[in-house]
Amino acid sequence: MTAASDTLDPSPARAVPLKRQLRRAERRKNLLFMALILPLAVFVLASFVLPIGSLLQRSIANPEVHDNLPETLELLDDWSGEGLPDEAAFVALARELGAARGTPAIADIAKRLNREQPGLRSLVMRSARALPLAEGTPAQDGLIGIDERWRDPVIWETIKRAGSPTTGFYLLGAIDRTIADGGEIVKLPKEEAIYLDVLVRTFEMSVIVTVACLLLGFPLAYLMATLPVRHANTLMILVLLPFWTSVLVRVAAWIVILQNEGLVNKLLMWLGATDAPIRLLFNRTGVYIAMVHILLPFMVLPLYSVMKGISPVYMRAAVSLGCPPFSSFWKIYFPLTMPGIAAGSLLVFIVCMGFYITPALLGGPGDQMISYFIAFYTNQAVNWGMAAALSAVLLAATLVLYALYTRYLGGNAVNKIR
Repeated sequence: MTAASDTLDPSPARAVPLKRQLRRAERRKNLLFMALILPLAVFVLASFVLPIGSLLQRSIANPEVHDNLPETLELLDDWSGEGLPDEAAFVALARELGAARGTPAIADIAKRLNREQPGLRSLVMRSARALPLAEGTPAQDGLIGIDERWRDPVIWETIKRAGSPTTGFYLLGAIDRTIADGGEIVKLPKEEAIYLDVLVRTFEMSVIVTVACLLLGFPLAYLMATLPVRHANTLMILVLLPFWTSVLVRVAAWIVILQNEGLVNKLLMWLGATDAPIRLLFNRTGVYIAMVHILLPFMVLPLYSVMKGISPVYMRAAVSLGCPPFSSFWKIYFPLTMPGIAAGSLLVFIVCMGFYITPALLGGPGDQMISYFIAFYTNQAVNWGMAAALSAVLLAATLVLYALYTRYLGGNAVNKIR
């Protein structure tokens, strides 16, 4: 009797070890879960988070002048900005430009200053070629003798401003702003302000393509969800078929199909719809057609996965209770597909924002999206700061729209409809 009582005794003294064991078991389970997701977390960190962080850092990095003219910048820190700097600043500049002559550093300095003020590249390169100065020549007289522009205090103010280790110059340029001589932020002249228009064009084209994919993909997904399995699988293969072909190959095929002597124009003229070929290439129409064709599966698959999980009993019950078929569809079936619509639209929109090859090959100069300019600054102009700034602006705008999307068209909106 005593032994049995000791075994079943629920006293606090016996309960403490059990709680400790439960906590230990819970801790082991959490550590196991963390060990399972650790490879994925490391992969995401290495391939996604760190590159984005490096990209954002490049958009404000400003090493060209800061690293190559340190002594000059240190002396300019004490300069009031009125009149010319003292002789020591001229001496330091002449010495550092002379040291950089014939190295990539002089090209970096000239290119960076020229972005701040056009014309400074020629000033820096011309001065570097004329250095060193003759022995005994004052640095101020020597540099001004090489080029009279060294007499302008604005040039020295530009060097001082461009010498900061970080700068908002590229980010401001990406939103059509710049820093005036007085230090205030002003709009770029109308003929130079292009990036906000390009950003608006990117969002506009992405929205149009997303809506077109939704209008075409919704009936197709509904048909696949209601057909027998054998026919639905056949349609699924046709939907997935474009994934087996390179995007570049598909774009090349559309060039053949949409050209003046292509299949589309020949068919339209054979049907009598037009007397002459319609221009479908190198304009917005061709870009929309190819982008919708490429992105349509990204809309169909989320819609189909959601529609397949909707029981047909709901529609039958609504119709049996006297609700007309269209009203039953609109009030019962359609709200249940909102998660699929939200997922498919968001997926298509985000992928569309980064399109580069399709607009570049099928569109004209006025049809290029912001990715084209990012690629231009990366591959041709080799201006990593501007490319990173445009990428950062695109990322920020996408995140803002994503937040608005999830707030008004995401889960909260679905719950309100329900």
